[in-house]
Amino acid sequence: MGDVSLTPLLRMVSTMFLFMPLLATGRGYYQGIYDVAPTAKSQVLEQVVRVSIIILVAVLAVKLNWSVYKMGTWAMASSTLAAVASTLFFIKFGSKLIKAKRHKFNWQLFKILVKRFVVEGGVICLLAAMIILLQLVDSFTVKNSLVSGGLTQSMAKSMKGIYDRAQPLVQLGTVIATAFATTLLPSLTEALQKRDTKAFYRSATSLLRVSLTISMAASIGMVALMPQINHLLFGSSEGSLALAVYNLSVIFAALIFVYNSILQSAGAVKPTLVAIITGIIIKVVLNSWATQWLGILGASLVTVLSLAVIAGVMNYALPSQLSKRVYREHHFLRKLIWGNLLMFIVVKLLVIVLQLTVVSPGRFGATIITVMGVIVGAGVFISYIFKFRLFSIREWLTIPYGSKILRMVQRIVK
Repeated sequence: MGDVSLTPLLRMVSTMFLFMPLLATGRGYYQGIYDVAPTAKSQVLEQVVRVSIIILVAVLAVKLNWSVYKMGTWAMASSTLAAVASTLFFIKFGSKLIKAKRHKFNWQLFKILVKRFVVEGGVICLLAAMIILLQLVDSFTVKNSLVSGGLTQSMAKSMKGIYDRAQPLVQLGTVIATAFATTLLPSLTEALQKRDTKAFYRSATSLLRVSLTISMAASIGMVALMPQINHLLFGSSEGSLALAVYNLSVIFAALIFVYNSILQSAGAVKPTLVAIITGIIIKVVLNSWATQWLGILGASLVTVLSLAVIAGVMNYALPSQLSKRVYREHHFLRKLIWGNLLMFIVVKLLVIVLQLTVVSPGRFGATIITVMGVIVGAGVFISYIFKFRLFSIREWLTIPYGSKILRMVQRIVK
C-alpha cells in the first residue's frame, strides 16, 4: 500500500474475522430454516453500533485534533465492536452446537461435504468478494502508480482518497439493482425443481431484463449527476469524470450476480470461477500501467473492463437461446440504450437550466439539482419503459411496488 502508518488500522480491523465463523453459520442456519428475524436483527444492530462508533470517533478526532491515522484506527475498531454486538444474537445457537450430540464420523459424507464446500462455497465467496478484490488491487497499486506517474506523495494520497469515493456509490447501485432482480429468483428455482424448461427460460429472461434495466438506469443516472453528487457528498467536484466512469461498474456487477444465480441454479460452477479469475488477472496486469498514464481515470477504466470481461465470459456460458431472448427479442437492448440516452440528455439539460437560472453554487445547490435530477430522470425513464413496453405486465408485477408504479403511469398516460 506504500504507507507503513496504515499498519495499526489493518491490525485493528483484522480482529473482526474472529467472529465471522459464528456469525456466518448462525445467519446461514436461521435463513436455511426460513427464520430471517435473527439475521435481520443482528445486521441492524451491527450497522447501528458501527455507525454510532464512527460518528463518535469523528467528533473526538475533530475536538482532540487526532491524526488521520489515529482516527482511522479507532474508526476501524467499529467493525470489531459491531461484530461482537451482532454475535450476541447467536450465543444460544452456538451453545446448541457445542452441546449437540456427536454422530459417528462418516468419511464418504465428509468428502462430499468438503468438495461442495470448497467448490461451491469458494465460488460464492469469490463472487461476494469480487468488487472487494478489485478494490484490494487498487489499494496496492493506485497510490504507488500515481507517484510513479509524477505526483507527490501527498497529492497521490489525495487522489486515491477521491478515487475511493466511488466505492459506496457502486455498492449502493449494485445493491439496488440486485435487490429488485432477486425478487424473481424463487420462480427460477421453482421452475428448475419442476424441470419446466419453458418456465425457467421465461423467469431467467425476466430476471436478466429487470436487473439490466435497473442497473443501467442507476448507473447512467449517477453518471449524469456525478459532479453534483460528488459535491453534495464530499464537498468538491474533483475527480468527477473518474467517478462517473467507475460507476459504469454497476451495470456489469449486477449482471454478474444474476448470471451466477442462473448458472449456479443449473449446476454450472466452473464458468463463474474462470470468469472471476480472468477479470482479476486483467485488473492486476493493467492497473499500474493505466494509472501511471491516465491517473485515477485509468484505474476506473480497468475496473470497468475487468467486470465487463467477467460478465462477458459468464454470458458466453449461458444457453445461447437465453441470451437471444433477453437482448434481441423485441429489440430490448436497443430500446434500453435509447431510453438511457434520453434520460441522460434530459437530466443534463435540467442541470444546465438550474445552474444558469435558479440554483446558486455550493452544497445546497448541488442538493437541489441532485434531488430534481433524480425525480425528473426517474419520471422520464419509467414513462419510456411503459411507452415502449420494455417490461411485460408480469415483469412489472414482480418488481417491488411495480403494480403501484404501473397504475400511476397508466393514469398519467391516459
